[in-house]
Amino acid sequence: PEQWRLFKFLGALGEATKPKNVDEMSHVRRTLVKAGYRSVEASLIFFGARLLLAIALPAAFAVLRTSALQMLPHTQTMVLFILAAVVGFYAPTLWVKMKTQRRQQKILAGFPDALDLMTVCVEAGLGLDAAMNQVADEISMSNSVLSEELKLVNLELRAGQSRQNALRNLSLRTDLEDINNFTTLLIQTDNFGTSIGQTLRVHSD
Repeated sequence: PEQWRLFKFLGALGEATKPKNVDEMSHVRRTLVKAGYRSVEASLIFFGARLLLAIALPAAFAVLRTSALQMLPHTQTMVLFILAAVVGFYAPTLWVKMKTQRRQQKILAGFPDALDLMTVCVEAGLGLDAAMNQVADEISMSNSVLSEELKLVNLELRAGQSRQNALRNLSLRTDLEDINNFTTLLIQTDNFGTSIGQTLRVHSD
């Protein structure tokens, strides 16, 4: 498909222009994960899109500029070319930021109901891991974003991650204070051996 070819092309561009600094690459990957882009190729596509747009927008401006723009002084025309390049360069960053904000809003909207349902499941006798998985299935239609995040916690647990690490990863992926407070509370409950059901009920209330 055309979309696959485009992504492959962007990935090749990104491979050629990706930063050598490991910390910068890690930061970009974390930023993309928060926006829901978890593919191993996502960071390369991001860098490729940034380069392509930084070139394509000034090129399109050069081709499509009107007769009025042709009458502008050379200096002003160059400023517009540079501005088009800057807009193209930062457009992917803005897109990722907007996508992240939309995901966070969706998660926040569904979190109170998910927490109530999780509390009911634990009080009914399910363990915390099973309760989170059950909630993920129950809300998959109404809030696919939060459902996906909870299912990732379950997948990490199945892959051998400790519950504490899986919960910390959930907090890092969502980057939300409410989720961070929730995961911190569960980790502390795990450490002190207190009742998870009671903890969830108090937190839910």
